[in-house]
Amino acid sequence: TIGLVPTMGAIHKAHGTLIKKSNDLCDKTLVTIFVNKPQFNRESDYKEYPRILRSDISILKKYEADFLYLPTTKQIYPNGPNKKIKINIFSKELCGKFRPGHFHAVVDVIDRFIKIIKPNKIFLGEKDMQQLKIIEDFINKNKIKTKVISCKTVREKNGLVYSSRNYLLTKKDKKIASNIYKLLNKNKKNLIKKKILLKEIKSKILMCGINKIDYLKILDINKLIRPYKKIKKHKIFIAYYLGEVRLIDNI
Repeated sequence: TIGLVPTMGAIHKAHGTLIKKSNDLCDKTLVTIFVNKPQFNRESDYKEYPRILRSDISILKKYEADFLYLPTTKQIYPNGPNKKIKINIFSKELCGKFRPGHFHAVVDVIDRFIKIIKPNKIFLGEKDMQQLKIIEDFINKNKIKTKVISCKTVREKNGLVYSSRNYLLTKKDKKIASNIYKLLNKNKKNLIKKKILLKEIKSKILMCGINKIDYLKILDINKLIRPYKKIKKHKIFIAYYLGEVRLIDNI
């Protein structure tokens, strides 16, 4: 059995947990590193994305990944991206509102990896909850035999969620991101009960020293994509900018 862990490199501890889970559940683990240009909305963001292959390889060895797949753009897109790929309408919410075409490009590349590698299982982090739900829905609707295994969000001691974009943050930025996580985590129950308004929290976040908030929303993750589950499970979804770096989280 083959477990697939798709990444864009800049391997960190959260990737490590995906690899460990794959090692536990599969005979072999294959990691991909491919910075997928079509999913970037800004050329500068694509160019600045951290690329540290030598470091990545040594970390992958420590986590005992069996294979590393490093395809070229021509190998993945011999005839260009698939503009007609159909994905769930949830792709137009949250990040989809601010990153047109982003999720189509993500699903397109994942679909291509699955066709090339034919993995039994694919391991995805819950930090990218919207992406996870959309990929899961696409795989189910297209009766693809690969099973999606969702893995819990991994955080640094200060609460900052592990992300490849963290390599682009300064110490001050990381402190701000940590404070935002603590603020949301502390007020989550009261926000869900509507004892505190999102507007209040939003203004407090802006005072932390960030550039811009794309969105701050509370959603029931069991009502995002059909079939809906009866049990309510609320999460706070946020996307914001520290300088030029866009960070997302769900708590």
